[in-house]
Amino acid sequence: MALFSFRLPDIGEGIAEAEIVGWHVKVGDRVEEDQPIADMMTDKATVEMESPVAGTVVRLAGEPGQQIAIGSMLVEIETEGEEEAPVAAAAVEKAEAPAPVVPVAVEAGPERSEPVAVVEDKPAVAAPSSASSPVKVEVLASPAVRARAKELGIDLAQVKPSGDHIRHSDLDAFLLYGAGQGYRPAGRSAKRADQEVKVIGLRRRIAENMAASKRAIPHFSYVEEIDVTALEETREQLNANRGDRPKLTMLPLLIVAICRALPDFPMLNARYDDEAGVVTRYGAVHMGIATQTDAGLMVPVIRDAQDRNVWQLAAEIRRLADAARTGKAKSEELSGSTLTLTSLGPLGGVATTPVINRPEVAIIGPNRIIERPVFRGKEVVPAKLMNLSISCDHRVVDGWDAASFVQAVRKLLETPVLLFAD
Repeated sequence: MALFSFRLPDIGEGIAEAEIVGWHVKVGDRVEEDQPIADMMTDKATVEMESPVAGTVVRLAGEPGQQIAIGSMLVEIETEGEEEAPVAAAAVEKAEAPAPVVPVAVEAGPERSEPVAVVEDKPAVAAPSSASSPVKVEVLASPAVRARAKELGIDLAQVKPSGDHIRHSDLDAFLLYGAGQGYRPAGRSAKRADQEVKVIGLRRRIAENMAASKRAIPHFSYVEEIDVTALEETREQLNANRGDRPKLTMLPLLIVAICRALPDFPMLNARYDDEAGVVTRYGAVHMGIATQTDAGLMVPVIRDAQDRNVWQLAAEIRRLADAARTGKAKSEELSGSTLTLTSLGPLGGVATTPVINRPEVAIIGPNRIIERPVFRGKEVVPAKLMNLSISCDHRVVDGWDAASFVQAVRKLLETPVLLFAD
């Protein structure tokens, strides 16, 4: 019988520590070799750690949210010798004593939040009978409410008024929830208990990155309206003849337009090292695609987006989004972007002011496509319009440059044949 200390291995180049996102085991659990024991996060990649030995868990390094240095103890496991060994006594001594058993409170109804007292078995004291002295309850209600209650067979004495008299909304609530069932008048929502959520893992990284971005970068945003009627017709035609290729959304077409416009605006495809005072303008476009996952926002990267056609971009967007949402994205797929595209799809709203993905200097956000009437000469015709937002780092990008870039993208999107011209 021996005690094995599993130390956190180097799980990423240049990483000094990792955060405990969650445990798959607890003290006292039996684990097998290669069984998952913990999820650790470094940068924006979550790595599942597996036990190198079989045995019984006797010690864990910390709680979710705690940072663990590379090379330090993550889990201690008691391995077996010739006969099965119990959990180490030292670990038992460190374990917290079980909490005393508390009787479970019973609730009488949806609105009753206080626990019912536990009463010892004693002879009940009979309450005085009211049969000989009935109490007449005065009910205040308008003639219309009374007539409706009579038609519905409702005894107004059983209805709780929301104010000084019974209203139609009170009758509606009575019908929904019944008498004495803690109903609430129409227009009100059920009160929910307060909830504390610990900010750990990816959510904490997002919070830190967004705070650093807004604190260090003087943002400015610019929004332009684009007529995408012809672009949407082109997209529909391409999808109708796509064969076994992935279905096109707006994003691949927008990425092509961005890549074609960027050579004239190199200051936008850049990263700013403000500590060194150096701006690096990139020749290749490594496009970050902001992706919503259950764990939070991730930004997988399309490498060399300028070299891909719309079908290749569509396939790569889908592959990276699936990898991010299933937790299978590699560390190198979540870093190194030079410009980020963020889209809320159908929830895109009228306009957005996205936060820059530091150390980049710009982020682009397409908004929802809305069909509205527009003038074509003297005629009013329907058109599909989309606002395109861009936020820039004003230390590196001037407003004129950002506006000129968006106008160049607008020209390409409103004349989609240019997207496919050599």
